[in-house]
Amino acid sequence: MKNGLRGRLPVSTSNQEREMKASQSITLAIFMLMLVTASVVQKGEGLTCGSTFFSTMVQLIPCRAALAPFSPIPPSEACCNAIKALGQPCLCVLVNGPPISGVDRTMALQLPDKCTANFEPCDMMK
Repeated sequence: MKNGLRGRLPVSTSNQEREMKASQSITLAIFMLMLVTASVVQKGEGLTCGSTFFSTMVQLIPCRAALAPFSPIPPSEACCNAIKALGQPCLCVLVNGPPISGVDRTMALQLPDKCTANFEPCDMMK
């Protein structure tokens, strides 16, 4: 072997290395998309919600009976307390976020009135 070639890596990369680099690029792109989506979803009516979409859902567990499609059940006191504690921006995050199985968005929009919380209405994003 000549002195100039010892210790050098080949110029071309293997398929496995190219696939790993492509996988890393895709992972980074997905992560960046998730960050951008989270920052957009967090905004509601010019104010921001201090909770994530998922923590908002968890905090509204007491409201699940009142949010079921076509539910005649009024919101409980625990539900109304949760709505008032979360505030309008978080309710708007929930209403404008991804679809939630078993939750009627129209019913969610009615919670502030049913709970006598003085919130501005949420603008529905389409």
